[in-house]
Amino acid sequence: MSATGFLGGHIKNLPKTLAPYIFISAVFAQGGPWNNPLKSASSVDGRIFTPPAMFQDSSGVPSAIRWKGDTLVCAFQWFRQPIGSPTWDRVAVKFSYDAGVHWTDPTPILISAFPFDFQRPFDPTPAALSGDSIRIYFSSSRGTQPGQDSVINTYSAISADGIHYIFEPGARVDHPTRRVIDPAVIFFNGAWHYCSPVGAPPEGAYHYISPDGLTFSFQANYPSDNTHNWTGNYLFDGGSSLRFYGSGPQIWYNTSPDGFTWSGYVNTNVQGGDPTVVKISSANYLIIFVGQPYQTNVQVHEQLGTFALLQNYPNPFNPTTTIRYSLPSQSINNAQGRVGVGAHVTLKVYDILGREVSALVDGVEEPGHKSVQWDATGFATGVYLYRLTAGGCVDTKRFVLMR
Repeated sequence: MSATGFLGGHIKNLPKTLAPYIFISAVFAQGGPWNNPLKSASSVDGRIFTPPAMFQDSSGVPSAIRWKGDTLVCAFQWFRQPIGSPTWDRVAVKFSYDAGVHWTDPTPILISAFPFDFQRPFDPTPAALSGDSIRIYFSSSRGTQPGQDSVINTYSAISADGIHYIFEPGARVDHPTRRVIDPAVIFFNGAWHYCSPVGAPPEGAYHYISPDGLTFSFQANYPSDNTHNWTGNYLFDGGSSLRFYGSGPQIWYNTSPDGFTWSGYVNTNVQGGDPTVVKISSANYLIIFVGQPYQTNVQVHEQLGTFALLQNYPNPFNPTTTIRYSLPSQSINNAQGRVGVGAHVTLKVYDILGREVSALVDGVEEPGHKSVQWDATGFATGVYLYRLTAGGCVDTKRFVLMR
């Protein structure tokens, strides 16, 4: 997903929700890709997904693949503070060795022989090659100032470990008059297919093919309409079909028998942007996408009249994480129930089987914005639930302890 970010990172069509790290958007009031998390969910059919969980804070442009048989790799643009640090506006990768249940911490990639006068890489798209190597495609341009103009092309680098890359000279795709961003690349039916959104959704997407993944030739554009943006990623669905997951009011997919013609748009139940999907098994699809933006401080203060449980931060975490919640300043009724001023409040942690493992809050509390830290030292790696109750209101969220 792309729109000009900070220092050359790119994200676009960012949707909205309540989420953890509140002060980020207060500091960067103008908004930006650092104001969104990546979320993940699973599905048995690739259309109806489970409620999403946090995948990575302050990030965008995810692209995930299967590599070396049982390894999953997800590359994305990372905006972990502080500004100017090795993790701010960098392409980073995470790995999973157990079908996406657990992931490593993000690691910024390193590209040797990268031209000194090129803009920092963004919009990463990994692709598995024969011989257990991996190629990453990305957007960049000559000249280190950020921005989107006609000189932005798609470049590539190759790696044996997914972290340390060697730059491959020349552009993979260089449109003669317009910039190309948000590349999606896959090997399918004996050829490499490349897709990049032209601009607004009705303009569709560029389509190129290549015999070797290095030299691409232009094909007819993919058509589109006002509500389907070809900002996303390909998925080989097994057998003889190819899917593309893209952005819009709902994340959607389209199916092709050859990479050239498409059967029609199918909406998923996920709201978000720039999706990437990996088919882990015949009945297990993993989606990673750009979630709705963090709520600003101003908005949170306006929510003092509501009962709200926020997503913890960081998530995943090891060993401590902070949970924030709000209690209303007057008695209210909402979708979660009724809560009065000075209600009895509990905030408890449960394991995935529903067994209580920790009580963080248990008593009467006054209205306001609250936060509490959970120290999970001594607890096993895994998915946990935390539940807030206040009067008749109840809300539950998931979080992940990762050792």
